[in-house]
Amino acid sequence: MNSLPALNYDAQGLIPAVVQDAANGEVLMLGWMNAAALAHTLESGQVHFWSRRRRALWRKGETSGHTLEVVEVRVDCDADALLIRVRPAGPTCHTGNRTCFYRRLEDLAADPSVETGA
Repeated sequence: MNSLPALNYDAQGLIPAVVQDAANGEVLMLGWMNAAALAHTLESGQVHFWSRRRRALWRKGETSGHTLEVVEVRVDCDADALLIRVRPAGPTCHTGNRTCFYRRLEDLAADPSVETGA
């Protein structure tokens, strides 16, 4: 792809990308993309993100092998969020869970020892 569509990135040049299993609609994770991550995703067919912590581009699954194959990329009505529909190869979450959204809010509130990443 020669040029990217006009998207509304935030002040840091990032856009949220919700990742959804194309087969069953389950939300797998939320990541952040900059223009380079989106370009790599579109060119390779594998989901890439921008790591805000490491300040670096990364391909999902580059160390675990649990990649996300792109089926399609959708954009919301304001062009400030992406929905990436994928075929996952293995669990998506770094904890080994299928989805990063495996906990309920009340579970987190009930157990203060649960890691929040904060």
